[in-house]
Formats: sequence, structure tokens, C-alpha cells
Amino acid sequence: MRIHFLGANRQVTGSRYCIETNESRVMIDCGLFQERQFTARNWHNCPICEAEIDAMIVTHAHIDHCGLIPRLVKKGFNGPIFCTSPTADLMEIMLADAARIQEEDAAYKNKRHRKEQRTGKKEVEALYSVQDANDTFPLFRGSEFDQPIQVTPDVSVIFRTAGHILGSAMLEISVVEEGRTKKIAFSGDIGQWDKPLIHDPTLLTDADYIVMESTYGDRLHKEAGDIKTQLEHVINETFRRKGNVVIPTFAVERAQEIIYYISELVNEEKIPAAPVYLDSPMAVDVTKVFKKHRNRFDDDTWERINAGDSPLHFRSLQFARTADQSKAINEEDHPCIIMSTSGMCTAGRIKHHLKRNLPRRESTILFVGYQAHGTLGRQIVDKRPEVRIHGRNVEVKAQIAQIFGFSGHADRNGLMKWVDAFQRPPKRLFLTHGDEEAALSLADHIRSTKQWDVLIPDYESSADL
Repeated sequence: MRIHFLGANRQVTGSRYCIETNESRVMIDCGLFQERQFTARNWHNCPICEAEIDAMIVTHAHIDHCGLIPRLVKKGFNGPIFCTSPTADLMEIMLADAARIQEEDAAYKNKRHRKEQRTGKKEVEALYSVQDANDTFPLFRGSEFDQPIQVTPDVSVIFRTAGHILGSAMLEISVVEEGRTKKIAFSGDIGQWDKPLIHDPTLLTDADYIVMESTYGDRLHKEAGDIKTQLEHVINETFRRKGNVVIPTFAVERAQEIIYYISELVNEEKIPAAPVYLDSPMAVDVTKVFKKHRNRFDDDTWERINAGDSPLHFRSLQFARTADQSKAINEEDHPCIIMSTSGMCTAGRIKHHLKRNLPRRESTILFVGYQAHGTLGRQIVDKRPEVRIHGRNVEVKAQIAQIFGFSGHADRNGLMKWVDAFQRPPKRLFLTHGDEEAALSLADHIRSTKQWDVLIPDYESSADL
């Protein structure tokens, strides 16, 4: 048996692995590369023939874990795609939106090339189309947590709660080979404990091999008071300046979590009842999926629901679905809060709100999630004096703020809490899904404290299990 590392190796995005046995090939995740220096990899041919992949298992619906699936289907993959039921619902929204963005970006670049009369420029092709995404959806096999699922004759999986986003899962994969069973644990993205809305991460206890994320492997989440207090401070200070609070938002989990906290602040009259816009058709649809899968909410959220305090709605919240509704937000002449995708500012409507608000000293750009190297969000967080948006330079004069407690990822202490739960050392631990310095730091820490065999795989490398 071999495992192939096909993405998120010494970097954060592009999560993709393949387990190859004597009888089958099973892909784990198939994510989009989002760091600018690695986006060309999205166009590379898969090292494993798409038509020869028997099945796929997806940990969760974030684009860096599922965003390349339609291209794989376009190239010939037609096997079942196993995931949890909430993930199946969320992926339909996420992939349809990603496909639309791919088509729009290609059309925009081709129009710009024609306008600038660039001769010799090849027509830009979309990575995949809306039709390619639609062809993907019938392959989804939504499943329950904590139930064994037969993926191929020799591979089975159990989904365990990862606590990262709604429906996110850790994988306990069992492979039967020559009469023996080997267990491989995939952490997926490990969430934080005691977060609103969803259940805490599961602590696994046994595995022969572990593939583990390392996004925050070299640091702890910065503390500056609790999330609600920090959010209250940023909003009130910005409104005092008569500016807007612009929040680049991940459509899944982060948008709903921000709504959760703002609804509390509004209901407690700790912030003005100014307009709060969720400007993302995808995030609006995702919020509906959250309401559909309320059985996955944690006890605290159910307490609010039972007390008649809806955690995902309040009077001043407005949803912008159409382009005209989105444009109307920028005509608002009173301070407001604008949540818009994408969370790393790589695409979507957020770019239009940034173009308008970055040059305004009164406004605040508030980041509530990880900003990968090479993304527009990272450039703004690093306080560059100007950034490039839609082919033009934009001055950065707005206040730049971050709230770290919103992160959907466990920090080093959280990662070590997960590691410490294993009751015996694995034969090997593979660290992925982290920038190189984060993975190296966590590897050194685990080797020194646990004496485990730890490897940080290179891109497109493989290992015998």
C-alpha cells in the first residue's frame, strides 16, 4: 500500500492524497491551490489517471479541499464521492459558485485583453465550467457520522467530527491487505474547542499511520480579549469615525459565526443597529444549509434557539443576493458592516468593497481567518502601502484589524491536545496542510516531546505504508 501526496505539502491549500492498494485507488480530498505562486498547479494533469481512481472521500466543503473535483470529473473520474450529508449539501453550493467564478474570471480576462488589444494572447479558458460542477453532484454519497462505510472492497471509512466547519470530518480509514487491517487517520482540518454552533473536535485514540494538518503548528492564537468584546470594540471605533467595517468572509462557518456574535451584540444593544450586509449569494445559501442541519448544532446554540433568540438572524441583517443589491451597498452613506466572500480576498464581491473602502481612513478592514501566503488578504494584513485589485493599484489607508479567535483551526496547543490523545505511537506521522515553517516547527516539537517518527512530505511524493 502506498500513499501519494498531491497537494497541501509544505503549503496550506490544494489538499489532495491518494491511497493505492493492490485492489483500489481512493483519493482523499481534491482541493484548489489558492496561493498565487501555486495556482498553476490547478492546471497540471493529475499524476494518477482520473479514470483509474475508484472512489473519493472528502473531509469537508472548503474549496482548498474540494475545489478541484469538477476538473477531475471533467478529465474522466466518475466514481462515488463519500462525505457527510452536510458536506454534500455545502459542496453543491461551493462548487457551483467556484465554477461561476472560474467562468467569469476567464471572460473578464479575455474582455480585458481584447480591450487592451493584446495581440498573440491565447483565449483564457475556465478551469472548469458550471456544467462540469453540475456533472459532479450526482456522484456525492452523503453519509452519517460514526458509521462504517465501505468505500471499495478493501477500504472502509468512519467519519468523526472535526469541529472545523459544519459537516467537517476526520477520517478513520481501514485497509484490509493480505488478511491484515491497517488503520490510517486523516485529521482533516482540526477545529477549536468551545466554538459556537457546532460540536467540538473528536479525539482519536488509535492509528497505524496519521496524516495531520499543521496550519498553526508554529504558534498560538493571539489573545486580546474574548471574540465578542473584540468585535464590539472594532465596530464601535469604526462607527465613531463614520466608516464601514468590511469583513472578508469565508462563506461556510465564518459568516454564520460572525452573524452569531453580531446578533448577540445587537440584541444586547452593545453596538448600533446599523445595517449589516451579507453580500454573497453563496453565504446566504450556506446559512440555509445550517438551518437544515440543525441536528449538528451544539448545546449552547440550542439553548439560544429554545430561548427564542435566533443565532442566525436579527432585524438589521440584510442579504445581498443579486449584483444590483451588492452595488447598492456601496451607495450607502451611513456606516455599515459588510461581510463578503472570499475570505482570503482571492475572488468574489469582496474585491469591489475593498476597492471602495481601502483608500478610506475612516473604514476598517477586519480579518477573521487565516490569510495564506501570496493571497490579496495576506498582502493587506502585511500592511502593504498599496495592493492591486482588478488590474489597478489601490492605496491602503483604512485601518487593518484582525480577530484571531475566529480561526477555524486549532493552534499548536490544540493540535498537541489531539496528538496526545493517541494511546500508542503511530508507525509514522505525516504533517501536511501548513506553510513549511509551521510544519517544520510542529514536527520538531512532536519529535522532541513524543519521540514519534514524523515526516513532512514534498509535493507529488509518495510513501510505502
